[in-house]
Amino acid sequence: MTTLNVSIAFFFLVVGICQALRWLSKRLLSPGAYGCLARELAGSLQLCTSCLELRMLMDIGPWGGGFGLDVVLTLLFLLFAVHGASLDGASANPTVCIQEFLLLETNLAATAAKLLAQAVGTATGWAVTKLFWSWELTQFHFIQNLIASECSSSVHTSLPHAACVEGTCSFLFHLILLKARQSHPMWGVPALAATVTFLTYAAGPFTGGFFNPALATASTFHCSGNSFWDYVQVYWLGPLTGMLVALLLYQGNIPRLFQRNLLYSHKSKYKIPKAKVTAPVEGDEPQRKKKGGKSKAEPRA
Repeated sequence: MTTLNVSIAFFFLVVGICQALRWLSKRLLSPGAYGCLARELAGSLQLCTSCLELRMLMDIGPWGGGFGLDVVLTLLFLLFAVHGASLDGASANPTVCIQEFLLLETNLAATAAKLLAQAVGTATGWAVTKLFWSWELTQFHFIQNLIASECSSSVHTSLPHAACVEGTCSFLFHLILLKARQSHPMWGVPALAATVTFLTYAAGPFTGGFFNPALATASTFHCSGNSFWDYVQVYWLGPLTGMLVALLLYQGNIPRLFQRNLLYSHKSKYKIPKAKVTAPVEGDEPQRKKKGGKSKAEPRA
């Protein structure tokens, strides 16, 4: 339990530092610079450090700490709930940035700046976590330092299957994300956290369940077992394809590429009332003529 307490304290420390960084950046930088650079950098730093520490618990905990996968999944849900509430609109995920670009919500320069900030934040998070592990505050961190140089690939299946798994996870994640954006954060944040927890649990034995290219790059690209291009196919092309399919299924089109809706027809919100047409009844016309004739008749002298 000492290891778990140290890790939880590390999580709180990282969230607090990143929250202070966001608060300071919002005061010192312009809204554009904050939204494209500082917010994404702080969010990626927070997400990367937390997930690396949590993955260490997931790998070593079941056989070294006496706690099972249920504890790690509970921590994962709570962490992503905290991330969703504290990231202040940052995605910390390259596929989400590209999705916003395809939805015409950001331009090319802003998207490139966000991707750059995510890369810097993820690299910084990886370096900070490595430094924290080097202090060897617990036995888990000592074991992690011993096996870090000989880490193996997270891909435990064939490459096509692995890419399909990551693509499917990304597809489901982006579908829920697109729907959650239209709902209140009180419901959207827990829904996303539950989705991430379930997908990580389901895809973990096959690919590690990243469906975040930046996070996968920091976590597993340096490990032996697969080549760089193998990792690109699984952890970059797979999630990007899943995002595109989710966007097309949800929107019916990809606004940045084409405006025509291929799946859904837009109906007008306003209904035009139809005039009631009554069929003439036989015998009405002669009666009208008779009445008209009587009214036009001249009075007798």
